[in-house]
Amino acid sequence: MHHHGCQSHEPPVGMSRRHFLGTFGMGLGGMALAQLVNPHSASASGVLGQPHFAPKAKRVIYLFQSGAPSQMDLFDYKPLLNEQHGQELPAEIRGNQRLTAMSGNQSSLPLAGSPFSFQQHGESGAWLSELLPHTAQVADELCIIRSMYTEAINHGPAVTFLQTGSQFPGRPSIGAWLSYGLGTENEDLPAFVVLVTKDKGGQPLVSRLWGSGFLPSSFQGVQFRSGKDPVLYLNSPDGIDAASRRNMLDRLRELHELQLERTADPAVEARIAQYELAFRMQTSIPDVTDFSDEPEHIFEEYGEDARNPGTYAANCLLARRLAERGVPFVQLYHQGWDQHSGLPAAIRTQCNETDRASAALVNDLKRRGLLDETLVIWGGEFGRTNYCQGKLTAESFGRDHHPRCFTVWMAGGGVQAGYTHGQTDDYGYNVAEDGVHVHDLQATILHLLGIDHERLTYKHQGRRYRLTDVHGHVVDAVVA
Repeated sequence: MHHHGCQSHEPPVGMSRRHFLGTFGMGLGGMALAQLVNPHSASASGVLGQPHFAPKAKRVIYLFQSGAPSQMDLFDYKPLLNEQHGQELPAEIRGNQRLTAMSGNQSSLPLAGSPFSFQQHGESGAWLSELLPHTAQVADELCIIRSMYTEAINHGPAVTFLQTGSQFPGRPSIGAWLSYGLGTENEDLPAFVVLVTKDKGGQPLVSRLWGSGFLPSSFQGVQFRSGKDPVLYLNSPDGIDAASRRNMLDRLRELHELQLERTADPAVEARIAQYELAFRMQTSIPDVTDFSDEPEHIFEEYGEDARNPGTYAANCLLARRLAERGVPFVQLYHQGWDQHSGLPAAIRTQCNETDRASAALVNDLKRRGLLDETLVIWGGEFGRTNYCQGKLTAESFGRDHHPRCFTVWMAGGGVQAGYTHGQTDDYGYNVAEDGVHVHDLQATILHLLGIDHERLTYKHQGRRYRLTDVHGHVVDAVVA
């Protein structure tokens, strides 16, 4: 029975509800308000306050190759496939693994050797295909994981799995988890920025891939676009100057505070924080996206494409500018790796678009003393089959989706440089040693940032969730 005299949920007498909420850390809005009164008072740290242990990396640039690059044409040299080119995939190698509907109904699964030559590079002797001449130049910076595997066999679930730790939509993305856990040192830019190569066809990318799931919306990724408005709806309309915009925001904040007195809604807090960030971004975004202060040699290094906003090369250069300014998580997406047919010509195009700038980014970060504290990741959502999808001809072939093994590389940020981890079998079909599951990769990324992946959790609908769901181990061998 409820006693009317019970005051346990009311703030102490003489203490306003707003003060009460502020004291008990309703969080973001309170931080934003403190920022306005004293710009240096509010710490930008996330919910953890500080990392669980000393981080090796401060930030991540994730170069996501959407559609799944063929590992055996780029990184995973399999001379046996060339020797047995055109012969059937042995039944004992395939086992009882499921295939996609796209090649599962083929009467024949002929092995397809790579038409591209491989060589060893650097002191580490890393094997790389002729398609990656620039990446080959930074081979000794790379930590190549050849033994990645996943459960997902179709693009949507597979990309969602790498980005959120679940094949099902609705979970926070890795960038959102990091924003929530660690916050950011730069209050004028988003903690999590997304860059998608413009004018690329391929598997569709949906904004939930960089969404905040059940975390507050202020942790979602902010997409920068090419063109005169990198962030939509950010610029003031014609005739509105900064002073009147500030005046409007102050009045809006007062209305929000009145609303907070009536209802302690975290969404209102998040809204205040986002309005304030947007106001600061009106000056920070034009600054970071204006490449006019970059010297000539930088465009030569990243490639002429870097002058063209929205290309992969320009986005790699923008990622470096964001990293310099302390943005903790930058995610690039480059579509077009889904080569079910016409692979030899198509993969050459993809590498021409990405190889030079990916390597330039690694070199550029190193030259600026930023590589040690910036973790660069390159890879897609799964691998490709060692057998041909469709018709195998002298000039052309395709490869289907293959979750059993694929390759990613990392550089900087506390990883073991000049090291190749894991092996696939001679057919490039199964992991032969040191398999790395998607959750193991995610646990390792968090570890490099000073986070124990089992301890960064969020309670939602009665259950504690985390990026790595219910399993995942740090791959100690790849940590320097």
